[in-house]
Amino acid sequence: MRARSNFIPICVTLAGLASFSVMDGVMKAASIALGAYAALFWRNVFGLGLMTPVWLVVRRRQGGGWWPQAPVLRLHIVRSALSGVMAGLFFWGTIHTPLAEAMALSFIAPLIALFMAAVFLGERMQPRAFGGSVLALAGVGVIAAGKFGAHHSPTAVAGMAAILVSAVLYAANLVVQRRQAQLAGPDEIAFFQNLFIALLFAPGAWWLAPLPNWPHALLLTSGAALAVVSLMLIGWAYARAEAQVLVPLEYTAFIGAALVGWLMFNEPVTVRTLAGVVLIVAGCLIAISTKTVPGDNGQPNPA
Repeated sequence: MRARSNFIPICVTLAGLASFSVMDGVMKAASIALGAYAALFWRNVFGLGLMTPVWLVVRRRQGGGWWPQAPVLRLHIVRSALSGVMAGLFFWGTIHTPLAEAMALSFIAPLIALFMAAVFLGERMQPRAFGGSVLALAGVGVIAAGKFGAHHSPTAVAGMAAILVSAVLYAANLVVQRRQAQLAGPDEIAFFQNLFIALLFAPGAWWLAPLPNWPHALLLTSGAALAVVSLMLIGWAYARAEAQVLVPLEYTAFIGAALVGWLMFNEPVTVRTLAGVVLIVAGCLIAISTKTVPGDNGQPNPA
């Protein structure tokens, strides 16, 4: 029964992750053209423009206040700060790193997040969730082994370091995301994340984010729309399933990154990469088949 109740959140999460993969490609192109700071600032400004009417309509229909209560607002601010710095580092790293390789490096995040979910959310770590994540991480190792053997320039090494730091922040983001999704709707999450990240980057925008031309504005609007769709889909799913069920699905984003990198930037997908993908998918299938312990209602364990 529990596996059946998780089916729709799993499908919605996969759709959100696919949208994020395409958004990563769009943002890599925008970051190359404008710089990572400008691309991220304008993406959130345009995302705020897309979400404001949605937020106003939903609030009017629900008859609620325009601002959430203080504890929820703090969660929005914390996650926005994590997401803003995380995304800035990641998109800067993708300028100097192939998209699939960047995604592979970022895959340390779900494994860290599973432990964080157990510590901070009180979720019970189950053997299948842990084993599936380790198997998926082994798939990432297979891919990385073929990419990191050659000599890298200092810029490439800096790009990989930025992505690794971004991955640690992403792990914390995943844990906050679960708590946030239980207290706020997808529209609220998407609205405030775009708002607070835009405010976070606004102080340096005068110098680092000049007004984009029309082709770049269209590119950034596409990235904003994809980000909003992803945030709402994943926010909806995380309100309905445990983090340890959904976090391992993050590994499937590599498939999207590999396809987007190949189609948009002519980045090759090797046999080693495909072998790693097989391990990643297998690990996800094992992890999402986790059986919930008796009496578990899918909410964080207060103990």
